[in-house]
Amino acid sequence: MFPIFWILLPLVSAQTYHWGPCPTPSVQPNFSLQQYLGTWYEIAKLPASFERGKCIQADYSLRGDGTIRVLNSQFYKGKVRTVEGTAVVQDPKKPAKLGVSFSYFTPYSPYWVLSTDYVSGAVVYSCTDVLRIFHVDYAWILGRSRFLPAEEVEYARQLLAKENIDTFKMSVTDQTGCD
Repeated sequence: MFPIFWILLPLVSAQTYHWGPCPTPSVQPNFSLQQYLGTWYEIAKLPASFERGKCIQADYSLRGDGTIRVLNSQFYKGKVRTVEGTAVVQDPKKPAKLGVSFSYFTPYSPYWVLSTDYVSGAVVYSCTDVLRIFHVDYAWILGRSRFLPAEEVEYARQLLAKENIDTFKMSVTDQTGCD
């Protein structure tokens, strides 16, 4: 299995990976999808190869079939770039554990809302096990506005750390000069 690691390493080099399986953090109790819908701005994140720009935001809206439309946008290389995906509540008993996919050909990836007050900020986590040898982490601190007070960002980082999610590589998203 060791050669598999070296083959997969370039695929995760822009991400945050750790040995062993994914942690299983607690999620938002009594999560309300209806309150979560709307626009969220990325305040900070763990590295993600698909997010390299600035002015990153996500817009969530309910579709007629009960799925959630996810429209992510970022300003990258002089252009606004968007990608549309679908989110689903995979288990109605755990509504804060959503699955998100940006292609008909890929399975849903975890999108777990660890904490939100719905009006100011949210903390979201995603993790994918690779053969249970290592895992790839994604984490986002989101805000309803492009900037959050420093104490809210610090609270979110501490929440992630408490859940054994390494925030060492977390970086602030540039939200300056956005329309």
